Amino acid sequence: MVEEKNGSEMLTDAEAELYDRQIRLWGLESQKRLRLAKVLLIGLNGFGAEVAKNIILAGIKSIKFLDHRELTVEDSSSQFFADRKDVGKNRAQASVDRAQNLNSMVEVTADDSNIDTKPDTFFRDFDVVCASECTITQLKRINAACRKYNVKFFAGDVWGMFGYTFEDLLTHEYAMDVVQSKKKPGPGGDSKDNGSVDGIVNTVKRTETFVPFEKILNAKTLPKNSEVYHLFQIMMNYREKHGKDPHPNERESKLPEFSQEAEAIIKEYDLGDKINDLIEGDLYAQVSPVCAILGGVMGQEIIKAVSQKEPPLHNLFLFDPATMCGKAIRLGH
Repeated sequence: MVEEKNGSEMLTDAEAELYDRQIRLWGLESQKRLRLAKVLLIGLNGFGAEVAKNIILAGIKSIKFLDHRELTVEDSSSQFFADRKDVGKNRAQASVDRAQNLNSMVEVTADDSNIDTKPDTFFRDFDVVCASECTITQLKRINAACRKYNVKFFAGDVWGMFGYTFEDLLTHEYAMDVVQSKKKPGPGGDSKDNGSVDGIVNTVKRTETFVPFEKILNAKTLPKNSEVYHLFQIMMNYREKHGKDPHPNERESKLPEFSQEAEAIIKEYDLGDKINDLIEGDLYAQVSPVCAILGGVMGQEIIKAVSQKEPPLHNLFLFDPATMCGKAIRLGH
């Protein structure tokens, strides 16, 4: 059954007023679950800022920003929490004040540590962990720690016009509203004589089981028209091996290291020229509108997971820069 963890006390008058529209949308019990949620957000780039904005406005209990990196000039094109005058300062610390201004009822804190310095026990203090700008090794380790302590895990990134989100909700229980049609009886009591239909809303409860991040990395069978998945593999492999992403200054140099990663995937999956347009596209820095799209998807998925309302995306969402459309695919099962 859906977990009944919803807070013993009622919402305050101020909370009820602030979250009135949301309560009407997904219900009081879901909002109570949100107000108890403690979130760790790793990586305060443009994508991370979009995720933070959406879940802070939704009314979670607290969010901790974790990022050891310094704010750069490139960040200012998409990271709206930090000011240009803060370039050179820690990104997490520089993002707190503006994030806090979004919702005074949410506790916003920052940690400028490197994620590699955190023990596995660090993650047990959160209900949700959302990670970006991490290598494959880091994501596998964080995901494993989250599984150990029954913490919901999300990962996502944006590279230029491309991006992804992933979620591992372990065994996830949720409720969803299903509209069922029922014909109204006619004048003589016979439903066949009347074309009008009543929509009856029934709430049903369902359970889904997820797989860890490592299970989706080398999928051999994909749904039709899912070639963009291979771009995800290339970008993650490049970061894993080189400890960084392609930089805008390298746009014209046609990085040989990046070409090698692309050629390896093309050869392994016998892709021919199927993804040439993707690997030759804009995969540099973070494009603000794409951050907004992927951050919106990720924020909504975190809200659904915490509130236990409506089915989650299961389990990989890819934004295709060629079609400007998102595609959800289920891998690793």
